[in-house]
Amino acid sequence: MPVAPGRAVIYGEGWQSWSVTAAQPATTVPYRDTGRNSLAIDCQYGCAAPEGVHQGSGLLAIDPGTGGPVEVFGAVSALQSVPAIQAAMRGETLVVTADGPVTHSADAGPGGLTGALSRWGEAFAAGAGVAAGDLREIPPVWCSWYQYYGAVTAEDILINLTAMDDCGIPVGVVQIDDGYEAAPGDWLVPADRFGDLPGLIGRIRDSGRRAGIWIAPMIVGQASALYTDHPDWMVRDEGTGEPVFAGDVLGAECTALDLTHPGAADYLAGVLITMRDWGIDYFKIDFVYAGAYEGRRCQSVTGVTAYRHGLRLIREAIGAEAVLLGCGAPILPSVGVVDAMRVGPDIAARYEPPDGHPTLPSQRNATRNTMARAWQHGRFWLNDADCLMARPGVERREEWAATVERFGGLRSSGDAIADLDDWGLQTTRRLLVPSPTAPLV
Repeated sequence: MPVAPGRAVIYGEGWQSWSVTAAQPATTVPYRDTGRNSLAIDCQYGCAAPEGVHQGSGLLAIDPGTGGPVEVFGAVSALQSVPAIQAAMRGETLVVTADGPVTHSADAGPGGLTGALSRWGEAFAAGAGVAAGDLREIPPVWCSWYQYYGAVTAEDILINLTAMDDCGIPVGVVQIDDGYEAAPGDWLVPADRFGDLPGLIGRIRDSGRRAGIWIAPMIVGQASALYTDHPDWMVRDEGTGEPVFAGDVLGAECTALDLTHPGAADYLAGVLITMRDWGIDYFKIDFVYAGAYEGRRCQSVTGVTAYRHGLRLIREAIGAEAVLLGCGAPILPSVGVVDAMRVGPDIAARYEPPDGHPTLPSQRNATRNTMARAWQHGRFWLNDADCLMARPGVERREEWAATVERFGGLRSSGDAIADLDDWGLQTTRRLLVPSPTAPLV
């Protein structure tokens, strides 16, 4: 297609929550990382796009800069596979290719690129069985991760539970994040800092709040008891026969759990049913990109089919009334199953990411994706921009608060309440409201 190189803009949908998603000039050379961890975590098929090529996972939209309509190329479905759609500049022509079936439409409606994406999103959501009236309000959340990270203790949770009442912070869900478990995969074996996890859940519920938990249900740490006891439950590389590499994350090298294996499926369902019986009804599922790897499984299915199977298993185990928040999750294959979705990399106290990497935790990266994917809120699900961080020491905290206020669907706090100053307390009280469900853009 002909474009005006100096004015044309390309939107490429990232593979999962943290993958780079932005509307970029067509002449921009996209960031390309071929490091082992980045390929395993950020990239569709574990492969980076060719040098200089823009790529969208199931969705690529182009404003040609000529005054003509926005050209939208999108997946027909994301139930079994997601096409990788690529665009490469050739002089004043943009060559678009895809490795699977896509639709192509020319959208001359209002709103430019964002308007075109919104209209495409409404049609895709409808095809996935999502109607605007299906989206439900979620109460404001407090999350332990962004203050305590993996060193969180049961006592930290209880201290903040008291502080919420003392300081008038309107929290409806208290979500325990990573750190409660002995190892990734050993979800019902508590870390020493959490001797009585069911009892802690009871204390949260006794305070009049809902209890939430973080879990990475599709990855397994290679130092876990689950990995040692059930090596046959892991997804294997088709070439080497070794367990697939799912990233050096959560303090361990991890692989992927094969949820098409009846034993693995029963194990995970049992974990989630147990947590539900404790009183947990808010589940943040993280690192679930691992469930979509291609590889050797008990059942011969595509990675996306296996991932969707895993999502359905999770939903059935926790029940329709529980809140399901996706994170580190393939975007299009998750539509129609999760209630809310993290749409960018983690927020952090620093503004700039380490070494400038575009998918690592930072305010710059979280803001970029949150703004680019704002059109998904109220159409696919409720967008989770990530937690408000309002304590002193957070760089440019006023800017992040403004982003959360404008683009945050799911509202959550990530600070120790006692660490908030007057501005932090006032801002947290003001922004912690039930999630809006109408589209933001």
